Amino acid sequence: MRVVGIGQCSWDYLAVVDSFPASDTKAEVSDWQEQGGGPVATALVTLARLGIPGDFHGVAGDDQEGDKIRESLRSEGIDISSLVTRKKAHSQKAFIAIERGSAKRTIFWERPSGSPLLPGELPEALFADCSFLLLDGLMSEASLFAAAKARSLGIPVMLDAGKVRPGMLEIARSCDYLVASEQFALDLGWAGDPAAFQQQAESLGAPVVTITLGERGSITFRDSEIISLPAFPVEARDTTGAGDVFHGAYAYGLLRGLALRDTIRFASAVAAMKCRMIGGRAGIPDRAQALGFLADKGIMISFAD
Repeated sequence: MRVVGIGQCSWDYLAVVDSFPASDTKAEVSDWQEQGGGPVATALVTLARLGIPGDFHGVAGDDQEGDKIRESLRSEGIDISSLVTRKKAHSQKAFIAIERGSAKRTIFWERPSGSPLLPGELPEALFADCSFLLLDGLMSEASLFAAAKARSLGIPVMLDAGKVRPGMLEIARSCDYLVASEQFALDLGWAGDPAAFQQQAESLGAPVVTITLGERGSITFRDSEIISLPAFPVEARDTTGAGDVFHGAYAYGLLRGLALRDTIRFASAVAAMKCRMIGGRAGIPDRAQALGFLADKGIMISFAD
């Protein structure tokens, strides 16, 4: 079992402050960290921690952040042989200010200077032994090409949709699962009423559409069914990467044969656990830890294996 991921990778610099400072002032940092980031890259790290290996396909520069991105993925057992290094280019990076207490964050990010991944740069054996395809829509040409190929082979495709970008809706129509942020839904006219949004969700083309709502949980649309589930309360330190982790755990649940409702519960638990530590990856649990977290709350989940 192997997951292919195509999309964004980043190097994150994270700082915890008492509150976000006003202009022309200073704020002391109480915790400073560096970690790998990016939607698909972090989802693959989540899958690896849970026990399913993956291959990452994207672009990084030949700078120090690129070296750190590559090592952060390699150290998790992710195959990066197809992570393209653009010469004389800088990698995507971000500075993230996290508010102590609220765990909310403000992100300043710089896109990579290297050109996006192209379909011709994907390996011919991209889908050999592949069980699932993860996309974030940032490499639109490569994503559309890969989604069409995967579906022709009967391989499920999931899109992590952060917001409506050029080409994102076209990619969504090529997916089996659309797991989107609240911002994506707001861009499409979401006003908080699931019943009113159901027709819009159906029009996106993916058979299953899940909208993540942060601490308010998630809403999933499948045919005429609406599944609304709460988030798990935790003592959160940082919400960075929670959505990316949710996607990875969601894919894991599907691959391990969970029913959709249990898949969402499992993904919610893994994402909540991540929020207890700084950064998008440090707090990602393994499967036993996630099942223990759920069991402590009286929720028992059984996998097909």
